[in-house]
Amino acid sequence: MKFAIGLLLLISVGLVGATALALIFGGPSRPPTLEGINAPFKALDNSDLPALSTYQARDGTPLAFRRYAPSADTSRGSVVLLHGSAADSRSMHPLAQAFASAGYTTYALDIRGHGASGTNGDIAYVGQLEDDLEDFVHAVDPVAPCTLVGFSSGGGFALRMAGGQRQQLFSNYLLLSPFISQEASTYRVDSGGWTRVGLPRYIAIMLLNRFGIDAFNHLPVVRYAVDESADLTPAYSYNLAQNYRPKADYRVALRETNHPMRVLVGEDDQIFRADQFATVFQNAGSDVAIDQLPDIDHIGLILDPDAVDAAVAAIQALNGQRVTDR
Repeated sequence: MKFAIGLLLLISVGLVGATALALIFGGPSRPPTLEGINAPFKALDNSDLPALSTYQARDGTPLAFRRYAPSADTSRGSVVLLHGSAADSRSMHPLAQAFASAGYTTYALDIRGHGASGTNGDIAYVGQLEDDLEDFVHAVDPVAPCTLVGFSSGGGFALRMAGGQRQQLFSNYLLLSPFISQEASTYRVDSGGWTRVGLPRYIAIMLLNRFGIDAFNHLPVVRYAVDESADLTPAYSYNLAQNYRPKADYRVALRETNHPMRVLVGEDDQIFRADQFATVFQNAGSDVAIDQLPDIDHIGLILDPDAVDAAVAAIQALNGQRVTDR
């Protein structure tokens, strides 16, 4: 009996020690700057970038967004834009301008943990981003029909919304090369060099959460290959990394989406496997239309004029509106 108790104590001490080591030393390393992602933004003209506005989230925090007024006399609806990982609303400027020019009131958000919204790289709890987005809709009351557009990780979060209990907040959804899951066939190792995940720390925190211990959820678990002089968000805490993506069983989200949805992806995407999106959606029992755009890479999907035109046309189609040339 004493031997068994001693063995259990020894195992417990070992597990505690291994967990502590994983938490302390198992964080993400810094990846080399990925020029294919960083360089295209350096040529952007942000001289006419709208000033930041704020709305108050339910915890009292002011969260930032940019509003683009429609150029047409008659509004065709509204668009809410979710940026990719490590970025903020500035990265969506060309896309926002295009939607506004097409007659849509457009909002580009700084998701909490990015830009001027909250603590850089962290949020208070998993699920806070859904609360924030609901608070935004209630505060701003976007004109219907309202489309939620997410790019990359923002596309993954848009999918999380589309398959969740608050999907009715938006009329339809447009996903631009969305992150689906590290277990989906669209995934490339380290997202093509864009990420470094501190897997030991990630696993340790995940296991601790199963026992109701969330004291370490604010530790960084993933780093991005950003140019760290560019005033971006180089790392995500466990809370932010778990929230700004689909839920673990992305297939459920795909099956439970009851609103119109479309997906655009560039054929030359270097972060995800473009040719696998149709397979992933079909295997999940989803008949969402997926369009591959030739000669477009990951960042080109939100910057290249042809890709931007395709995104505008996709929203017009989702709304059942006449597709117009810009």
